[in-house]
Amino acid sequence: MSMIRDLRAAVSPSQRKSAAPYGPYADTGVPEASSAVVDCAVYRDGHRVRTERPLTPHEAMLRVRREGGFAWIGLHQPTEAEFAGVASEFGLHPLAVEDAVHAHQRPKLERYDNTLFTVFKTIHYVDHDELTATSEIVETGEVMCFTGRDFFITVRHGGQGSLRALRHRLQDDPELLAKGPSAVLHSIADHVVDGYMAVADAVQDDIDEVEIEVFSGTGKGSSRGKGGARGTDAGRIYQLKREVLEFKRAVAPLLRPMQLLSERPMRLIDPDIQKYFRDVADHVARVQEQVIGFDELLNSILQANLAQATVAQNEDMRKITSWAAIIAVPTMICGVYGMNFDHMPELHWRFGYPMVLLGIAGICLTIHRTLKRNGWL
Repeated sequence: MSMIRDLRAAVSPSQRKSAAPYGPYADTGVPEASSAVVDCAVYRDGHRVRTERPLTPHEAMLRVRREGGFAWIGLHQPTEAEFAGVASEFGLHPLAVEDAVHAHQRPKLERYDNTLFTVFKTIHYVDHDELTATSEIVETGEVMCFTGRDFFITVRHGGQGSLRALRHRLQDDPELLAKGPSAVLHSIADHVVDGYMAVADAVQDDIDEVEIEVFSGTGKGSSRGKGGARGTDAGRIYQLKREVLEFKRAVAPLLRPMQLLSERPMRLIDPDIQKYFRDVADHVARVQEQVIGFDELLNSILQANLAQATVAQNEDMRKITSWAAIIAVPTMICGVYGMNFDHMPELHWRFGYPMVLLGIAGICLTIHRTLKRNGWL
Protein backbone atom coordinates (compact mmCIF):
# COMPACT_ATOMS: atom_id res chain seq x y z
CA MET A 1 0.00 0.00 0.00
CA SER A 2 1.32 3.43 -0.88
CA MET A 3 2.07 5.53 2.19
CA ILE A 4 0.55 8.63 0.65
CA ARG A 5 -1.90 8.37 -2.24
CA ASP A 6 -1.96 11.93 -3.60
CA LEU A 7 -0.64 15.45 -3.15
CA ARG A 8 -3.81 17.21 -2.08
CA ALA A 9 -1.94 19.04 0.66
CA ALA A 10 0.18 21.05 -1.80
CA VAL A 11 0.19 24.72 -0.87
CA SER A 12 0.36 27.99 -2.74
CA PRO A 13 3.24 30.49 -2.55
CA SER A 14 1.10 32.81 -0.42
CA GLN A 15 0.55 30.01 2.08
CA ARG A 16 4.28 29.32 2.18
CA LYS A 17 4.84 32.98 2.98
CA SER A 18 2.48 32.70 5.95
CA ALA A 19 4.49 29.70 7.15
CA ALA A 20 7.86 31.50 7.04
CA PRO A 21 10.31 30.49 9.77
CA TYR A 22 10.11 32.33 13.03
CA GLY A 23 12.26 32.34 16.13
CA PRO A 24 15.91 33.40 16.49
CA TYR A 25 16.75 32.51 12.87
CA ALA A 26 13.64 33.83 11.17
CA ASP A 27 15.40 36.66 9.37
CA THR A 28 18.85 35.22 8.78
CA GLY A 29 18.15 34.14 5.23
CA VAL A 30 19.64 30.69 5.90
CA PRO A 31 17.69 28.15 3.82
CA GLU A 32 15.58 25.57 5.59
CA ALA A 33 15.74 21.86 4.85
CA SER A 34 12.07 22.07 3.82
CA SER A 35 9.89 25.05 3.01
CA ALA A 36 7.14 23.44 5.13
CA VAL A 37 9.25 23.58 8.31
CA VAL A 38 8.10 26.53 10.39
CA ASP A 39 10.50 25.96 13.27
CA CYS A 40 12.83 23.20 14.42
CA ALA A 41 14.55 23.37 17.79
CA VAL A 42 16.03 21.28 20.58
CA TYR A 43 14.93 21.83 24.17
CA ARG A 44 16.98 20.72 27.13
CA ASP A 45 16.03 21.27 30.78
CA GLY A 46 13.18 23.53 29.64
CA HIS A 47 15.39 25.87 27.60
CA ARG A 48 15.81 26.19 23.86
CA VAL A 49 19.28 25.20 22.73
CA ARG A 50 20.73 28.09 20.74
CA THR A 51 22.50 27.25 17.48
CA GLU A 52 24.33 29.28 14.87
CA ARG A 53 21.83 28.38 12.16
CA PRO A 54 18.43 26.72 11.89
CA LEU A 55 18.53 22.99 12.44
CA THR A 56 17.10 20.40 10.12
CA PRO A 57 14.95 17.68 11.73
CA HIS A 58 17.80 15.21 11.20
CA GLU A 59 20.33 17.50 12.91
CA ALA A 60 17.91 18.14 15.76
CA MET A 61 17.50 14.44 16.45
CA LEU A 62 21.26 13.85 16.29
CA ARG A 63 21.69 16.47 19.01
CA VAL A 64 18.90 14.97 21.11
CA ARG A 65 20.34 11.46 20.90
CA ARG A 66 23.80 12.72 21.67
CA GLU A 67 23.08 15.34 24.34
CA GLY A 68 19.55 14.64 25.60
CA GLY A 69 16.41 16.76 25.66
CA PHE A 70 13.73 16.65 22.99
CA ALA A 71 13.15 18.10 19.53
CA TRP A 72 10.09 20.13 18.58
CA ILE A 73 9.51 20.37 14.85
CA GLY A 74 6.66 22.48 13.48
CA LEU A 75 5.40 22.11 9.91
CA HIS A 76 2.72 23.92 7.94
CA GLN A 77 0.81 22.02 5.25
CA PRO A 78 3.67 19.74 4.12
CA THR A 79 3.45 17.80 0.89
CA GLU A 80 4.20 14.09 0.60
CA ALA A 81 7.79 14.76 -0.42
CA GLU A 82 8.36 17.38 2.27
CA PHE A 83 7.07 15.13 5.05
CA ALA A 84 8.67 11.89 3.85
CA GLY A 85 12.07 12.72 5.33
CA VAL A 86 10.59 13.66 8.72
CA ALA A 87 8.44 10.51 8.77
CA SER A 88 11.48 8.36 8.00
CA GLU A 89 13.70 10.10 10.56
CA PHE A 90 11.24 9.62 13.43
CA GLY A 91 9.76 6.27 12.35
CA LEU A 92 6.20 7.56 12.07
CA HIS A 93 3.48 5.10 11.15
CA PRO A 94 2.37 5.31 7.48
CA LEU A 95 -1.31 5.64 8.42
CA ALA A 96 -0.62 8.56 10.71
CA VAL A 97 1.62 10.15 8.07
CA GLU A 98 -1.15 9.86 5.49
CA ASP A 99 -3.62 11.54 7.85
CA ALA A 100 -1.15 14.31 8.63
CA VAL A 101 -0.51 15.14 4.98
CA HIS A 102 -4.05 14.85 3.69
CA ALA A 103 -5.77 16.56 6.66
CA HIS A 104 -9.60 16.68 6.81
CA GLN A 105 -9.53 14.36 9.83
CA ARG A 106 -11.84 14.23 12.80
CA PRO A 107 -10.35 14.89 16.26
CA LYS A 108 -8.87 11.66 17.59
CA LEU A 109 -6.11 10.01 19.60
CA GLU A 110 -4.24 7.00 18.21
CA ARG A 111 -1.29 5.02 19.57
CA TYR A 112 1.35 3.67 17.20
CA ASP A 113 4.16 1.76 18.93
CA ASN A 114 6.22 4.51 20.59
CA THR A 115 4.21 7.45 19.23
CA LEU A 116 0.93 9.13 20.12
CA PHE A 117 -0.90 10.71 17.19
CA THR A 118 -3.42 13.39 18.13
CA VAL A 119 -5.65 15.43 15.83
CA PHE A 120 -7.18 18.74 16.90
CA LYS A 121 -9.66 20.85 14.97
CA THR A 122 -8.95 24.55 15.40
CA ILE A 123 -11.83 27.03 15.25
CA HIS A 124 -11.58 30.70 14.35
CA TYR A 125 -14.50 33.13 14.64
CA VAL A 126 -14.97 35.29 11.55
CA ASP A 127 -15.85 38.87 12.46
CA HIS A 128 -18.71 40.34 10.43
CA ASP A 129 -20.61 43.62 10.46
CA GLU A 130 -23.93 41.99 9.66
CA LEU A 131 -25.15 38.40 9.79
CA THR A 132 -26.51 37.38 6.39
CA ALA A 133 -27.72 34.18 4.77
CA THR A 134 -24.22 33.63 3.37
CA SER A 135 -22.09 34.82 6.30
CA GLU A 136 -19.19 32.58 7.30
CA ILE A 137 -19.23 32.44 11.07
CA VAL A 138 -16.39 30.02 11.82
CA GLU A 139 -13.28 28.85 9.99
CA THR A 140 -11.70 25.51 10.80
CA GLY A 141 -8.14 24.28 10.62
CA GLU A 142 -6.26 21.28 11.92
CA VAL A 143 -3.27 20.60 14.12
CA MET A 144 -1.80 17.09 14.09
CA CYS A 145 0.62 16.20 16.88
CA PHE A 146 3.13 13.34 16.99
CA THR A 147 4.29 12.79 20.56
CA GLY A 148 7.34 10.62 21.12
CA ARG A 149 9.75 9.99 23.97
CA ASP A 150 12.23 12.59 22.76
CA PHE A 151 10.43 14.47 19.99
CA PHE A 152 7.26 16.40 19.31
CA ILE A 153 6.03 17.15 15.78
CA THR A 154 3.17 19.47 14.88
CA VAL A 155 1.60 19.56 11.43
CA ARG A 156 -0.74 22.49 10.93
CA HIS A 157 -3.32 22.91 8.17
CA GLY A 158 -5.29 26.06 7.48
CA GLY A 159 -4.52 29.75 7.46
CA GLN A 160 -5.26 30.22 11.15
CA GLY A 161 -4.35 28.43 14.38
CA SER A 162 -0.69 29.45 14.44
CA LEU A 163 1.33 28.00 17.33
CA ARG A 164 3.97 30.71 17.29
CA ALA A 165 2.68 32.56 20.37
CA LEU A 166 2.22 29.26 22.22
CA ARG A 167 5.82 28.21 21.52
CA HIS A 168 7.12 31.55 22.82
CA ARG A 169 4.92 31.29 25.90
CA LEU A 170 6.24 27.82 26.68
CA GLN A 171 9.81 29.00 26.21
CA ASP A 172 9.11 31.58 28.91
CA ASP A 173 8.12 28.75 31.30
CA PRO A 174 11.18 26.43 31.49
CA GLU A 175 9.79 24.53 34.47
CA LEU A 176 6.79 23.37 32.44
CA LEU A 177 8.76 22.79 29.24
CA ALA A 178 11.20 20.62 31.17
CA LYS A 179 8.41 18.02 31.49
CA GLY A 180 9.05 17.12 27.86
CA PRO A 181 6.81 16.50 24.84
CA SER A 182 3.74 15.71 26.95
CA ALA A 183 3.83 19.26 28.33
CA VAL A 184 3.72 20.60 24.77
CA LEU A 185 0.82 18.30 23.92
CA HIS A 186 -1.14 19.53 26.92
CA SER A 187 -0.41 23.17 26.09
CA ILE A 188 -1.65 22.73 22.53
CA ALA A 189 -4.80 20.95 23.72
CA ASP A 190 -5.45 23.69 26.26
CA HIS A 191 -4.77 26.37 23.63
CA VAL A 192 -7.18 24.82 21.13
CA VAL A 193 -9.95 24.35 23.69
CA ASP A 194 -9.54 27.91 24.98
CA GLY A 195 -10.17 28.96 21.38
CA TYR A 196 -13.37 26.90 21.41
CA MET A 197 -14.60 28.75 24.48
CA ALA A 198 -13.92 32.16 22.92
CA VAL A 199 -15.73 31.17 19.71
CA ALA A 200 -18.66 29.77 21.70
CA ASP A 201 -19.12 33.14 23.44
CA ALA A 202 -19.06 34.97 20.08
CA VAL A 203 -21.53 32.53 18.49
CA GLN A 204 -23.79 32.98 21.52
CA ASP A 205 -23.93 36.70 20.77
CA ASP A 206 -24.97 35.99 17.16
CA ILE A 207 -27.70 33.61 18.30
CA ASP A 208 -28.96 36.13 20.85
CA GLU A 209 -29.12 38.76 18.11
CA VAL A 210 -31.15 36.50 15.82
CA GLU A 211 -33.41 35.46 18.69
CA ILE A 212 -34.17 39.07 19.58
CA GLU A 213 -34.91 39.91 15.96
CA VAL A 214 -37.25 36.94 15.55
CA PHE A 215 -39.35 37.79 18.58
CA SER A 216 -39.25 41.57 18.20
CA GLY A 217 -39.68 41.74 14.45
CA THR A 218 -36.95 44.38 14.09
CA GLY A 219 -34.44 42.32 12.16
CA LYS A 220 -33.42 42.18 8.52
CA GLY A 221 -36.20 40.93 6.26
CA SER A 222 -38.84 41.47 8.92
CA SER A 223 -41.82 43.80 9.28
CA ARG A 224 -44.20 44.44 12.11
CA GLY A 225 -47.90 45.03 12.25
CA LYS A 226 -50.47 45.13 14.97
CA GLY A 227 -50.52 41.37 15.09
CA GLY A 228 -46.85 41.21 16.09
CA ALA A 229 -43.57 40.28 14.42
CA ARG A 230 -43.73 39.11 10.82
CA GLY A 231 -40.56 37.03 11.15
CA THR A 232 -36.94 37.38 10.08
CA ASP A 233 -34.98 35.90 7.18
CA ALA A 234 -34.98 32.11 7.62
CA GLY A 235 -31.84 31.87 5.50
CA ARG A 236 -29.83 33.61 8.21
CA ILE A 237 -30.99 31.09 10.79
CA TYR A 238 -30.17 28.16 8.50
CA GLN A 239 -26.69 29.57 7.85
CA LEU A 240 -26.05 30.04 11.56
CA LYS A 241 -27.23 26.49 12.17
CA ARG A 242 -24.83 25.15 9.53
CA GLU A 243 -21.92 26.98 11.15
CA VAL A 244 -22.88 25.64 14.58
CA LEU A 245 -22.95 22.14 13.09
CA GLU A 246 -19.39 22.63 11.81
CA PHE A 247 -18.41 23.82 15.28
CA LYS A 248 -20.03 20.74 16.78
CA ARG A 249 -18.06 18.42 14.50
CA ALA A 250 -14.84 19.94 15.80
CA VAL A 251 -15.71 19.79 19.49
CA ALA A 252 -17.72 16.63 20.09
CA PRO A 253 -15.16 13.99 18.94
CA LEU A 254 -12.39 15.60 21.03
CA LEU A 255 -13.98 14.81 24.40
CA ARG A 256 -13.11 11.09 24.40
CA PRO A 257 -9.39 11.57 23.51
CA MET A 258 -9.00 14.13 26.31
CA GLN A 259 -10.68 11.75 28.75
CA LEU A 260 -8.34 8.95 27.70
CA LEU A 261 -5.30 11.18 28.21
CA SER A 262 -6.52 12.14 31.67
CA GLU A 263 -7.70 8.72 32.86
CA ARG A 264 -5.36 6.08 31.43
CA PRO A 265 -1.66 6.01 32.38
CA MET A 266 0.50 6.34 29.27
CA ARG A 267 4.24 5.97 29.23
CA LEU A 268 4.64 8.93 26.87
CA ILE A 269 2.64 11.24 29.16
CA ASP A 270 4.32 12.60 32.27
CA PRO A 271 2.21 11.75 35.39
CA ASP A 272 2.47 15.36 36.55
CA ILE A 273 1.04 16.52 33.21
CA GLN A 274 -1.65 13.86 32.90
CA LYS A 275 -3.87 15.33 35.62
CA TYR A 276 -4.03 18.61 33.73
CA PHE A 277 -5.72 16.88 30.81
CA ARG A 278 -8.70 16.39 33.13
CA ASP A 279 -9.19 20.15 33.18
CA VAL A 280 -9.01 20.25 29.37
CA ALA A 281 -11.59 17.44 29.17
CA ASP A 282 -13.91 19.39 31.48
CA HIS A 283 -13.63 22.45 29.26
CA VAL A 284 -14.35 20.37 26.15
CA ALA A 285 -17.44 18.90 27.85
CA ARG A 286 -18.63 22.37 28.74
CA VAL A 287 -18.20 23.68 25.20
CA GLN A 288 -19.88 20.56 23.83
CA GLU A 289 -22.91 21.22 26.02
CA GLN A 290 -22.97 24.82 24.81
CA VAL A 291 -22.84 23.79 21.16
CA ILE A 292 -25.59 21.20 21.62
CA GLY A 293 -27.63 23.92 23.33
CA PHE A 294 -26.97 26.25 20.38
CA ASP A 295 -28.27 23.62 17.98
CA GLU A 296 -31.44 23.04 19.99
CA LEU A 297 -32.02 26.77 20.48
CA LEU A 298 -31.63 27.43 16.75
CA ASN A 299 -34.18 24.68 16.06
CA SER A 300 -36.62 26.46 18.36
CA ILE A 301 -35.87 29.86 16.82
CA LEU A 302 -36.36 28.46 13.32
CA GLN A 303 -39.68 26.88 14.29
CA ALA A 304 -40.79 30.14 15.91
CA ASN A 305 -39.80 32.07 12.79
CA LEU A 306 -41.71 29.69 10.54
CA ALA A 307 -44.72 29.87 12.86
CA GLN A 308 -44.61 33.66 12.71
CA ALA A 309 -44.43 33.54 8.93
CA THR A 310 -47.49 31.25 8.89
CA VAL A 311 -49.38 33.58 11.25
CA ALA A 312 -48.46 36.55 9.06
CA GLN A 313 -49.78 34.74 5.98
CA ASN A 314 -53.00 33.90 7.82
CA GLU A 315 -53.37 37.56 8.79
CA ASP A 316 -52.91 38.59 5.17
CA MET A 317 -55.51 36.07 4.04
CA ARG A 318 -58.00 37.32 6.66
CA LYS A 319 -57.53 40.89 5.50
CA ILE A 320 -57.95 39.94 1.87
CA THR A 321 -61.07 37.94 2.72
CA SER A 322 -62.49 40.83 4.78
CA TRP A 323 -62.05 43.37 2.03
CA ALA A 324 -63.49 40.91 -0.48
CA ALA A 325 -66.60 40.58 1.72
CA ILE A 326 -66.98 44.37 1.92
CA ILE A 327 -66.53 44.86 -1.83
CA ALA A 328 -69.04 42.07 -2.51
CA VAL A 329 -71.91 44.23 -1.17
CA PRO A 330 -71.74 47.12 -3.71
CA THR A 331 -70.86 44.62 -6.42
CA MET A 332 -74.01 42.61 -5.77
CA ILE A 333 -76.34 45.60 -5.46
CA CYS A 334 -74.95 47.38 -8.52
CA GLY A 335 -75.17 44.12 -10.40
CA VAL A 336 -78.86 43.76 -9.56
CA TYR A 337 -79.70 47.32 -10.63
CA GLY A 338 -77.64 46.91 -13.75
CA MET A 339 -80.08 44.32 -15.16
CA ASN A 340 -82.38 47.15 -16.48
CA PHE A 341 -85.74 45.57 -15.65
CA ASP A 342 -88.81 47.84 -15.77
CA HIS A 343 -90.14 46.77 -12.41
CA MET A 344 -87.24 47.39 -9.97
CA PRO A 345 -87.70 48.51 -6.32
CA GLU A 346 -87.80 52.30 -6.10
CA LEU A 347 -86.60 52.58 -9.69
CA HIS A 348 -88.73 55.65 -10.47
CA TRP A 349 -88.44 57.26 -7.02
CA ARG A 350 -86.63 60.58 -6.98
CA PHE A 351 -84.49 59.60 -3.95
CA GLY A 352 -83.98 55.98 -5.02
CA TYR A 353 -80.40 56.48 -6.31
CA PRO A 354 -79.02 58.28 -3.22
CA MET A 355 -80.84 55.87 -0.91
CA VAL A 356 -79.20 52.88 -2.65
CA LEU A 357 -75.79 54.54 -2.29
CA LEU A 358 -76.44 55.25 1.39
CA GLY A 359 -77.61 51.67 1.88
CA ILE A 360 -74.44 50.34 0.26
CA ALA A 361 -72.27 52.61 2.40
CA GLY A 362 -74.13 51.66 5.57
CA ILE A 363 -73.86 47.93 4.94
CA CYS A 364 -70.15 48.17 4.05
CA LEU A 365 -69.43 50.27 7.16
CA THR A 366 -71.24 47.79 9.37
CA ILE A 367 -69.27 44.85 7.93
CA HIS A 368 -66.00 46.79 8.28
CA ARG A 369 -66.61 47.63 11.94
CA THR A 370 -67.63 44.04 12.70
CA LEU A 371 -64.53 42.57 11.06
CA LYS A 372 -62.25 45.12 12.73
CA ARG A 373 -63.78 44.43 16.13
CA ASN A 374 -63.06 40.71 15.59
CA GLY A 375 -59.44 41.39 14.68
CA TRP A 376 -59.68 40.60 10.99
CA LEU A 377 -58.77 44.14 9.91
